[in-house]
Amino acid sequence: MTRSVPLPPGIGQALLAALLFGASTPLAKALTGTASPLVLAGLLYLGSGLGLLGWRALRRARAEAPIARTDWPWLAGAVIAGGVFGPALLLWGLASVPGASAALLLNLEGVFTALIAWCVFRENVDARIAIGMALIVAAGALLSWQGAASLASPVGALAVIGACLCWGIDNNLTRKVAGGDALTIAALKGLVAGGTNLALGVAFAGNWPPPAQIAGALVLGLVGYGVSLVLFVRALAQLGAARTGAYFSAAPFAGVLVAMTLLGERPGPVFWVAAALMALGVWLHLTERHSHPHTHEPLRHAHRHVHDAHHEHAHDIAWDGREPHSHEHVHPPITHRHPHYPDLHHRHGHGAER
Repeated sequence: MTRSVPLPPGIGQALLAALLFGASTPLAKALTGTASPLVLAGLLYLGSGLGLLGWRALRRARAEAPIARTDWPWLAGAVIAGGVFGPALLLWGLASVPGASAALLLNLEGVFTALIAWCVFRENVDARIAIGMALIVAAGALLSWQGAASLASPVGALAVIGACLCWGIDNNLTRKVAGGDALTIAALKGLVAGGTNLALGVAFAGNWPPPAQIAGALVLGLVGYGVSLVLFVRALAQLGAARTGAYFSAAPFAGVLVAMTLLGERPGPVFWVAAALMALGVWLHLTERHSHPHTHEPLRHAHRHVHDAHHEHAHDIAWDGREPHSHEHVHPPITHRHPHYPDLHHRHGHGAER
């Protein structure tokens, strides 16, 4: 009989990441018009990277695992795809694509993330998760649609689609290193993306905003991009790329809620239809119960953990008994059955075992 399983913290982290990122969108809108898009994007990302770097320097607890040498190629690919090519393609596309159309196309990030996770990295997917993902993406698309969307420039639309593909690749490559220090990963991505976009903005004679708005962009970037990304990376380690991407697709709703609260905007009937679709899709994911006999192959790695059923190991290092903590440890082979998600320890195939 399948026993119940508590929801992993990653679900709350993914939803909070979506809330912070979505809320930053209408706030960032207030900064537009005073700087070029590239300069503004650079400041937001740079605020994320610099703020997280300072946070990392001040942090005393060292419960996080360092980034392994074998993880650096994956992280480099993620930074290049999502921090360099993604923003550049998006801004190029926005120059010739109406905003409504761009908002609609940006929902493809979740689709690409899931497809790459399922088809390339073989994350588990069943009908319940696939339907939930489709409902979540449909809700975001419906929310973004303004009734007058027009893809007047096929090249611009392809550029926006290319940006979504880059971010889908970024999400899946980041999943490969999500067992490492999320703070370091997010700081590196923010610094590279911020430096690249700012350099491109300056090179194209972009306008700088006034000092007060520069400070505002840096702070907004730290919260809406930096803290959000730390939470997103931690969710990736527990849920996998497809499920984390699905929860993160709730970000547009956070933006609408902020616009309602701070800007006095009132959504029409379309918003409530989209909200119902989103709620149904999230419910399908929240009520997932995936359980089957599975085998853990021998594995050696380091990551933040507590001593649960998958971490019954001895310590050959000094340990003061605090949990969670991080150190290199070995997982012996084991076969058992329990409800689980595609986290760091359950990235197995689903053939004859099911």
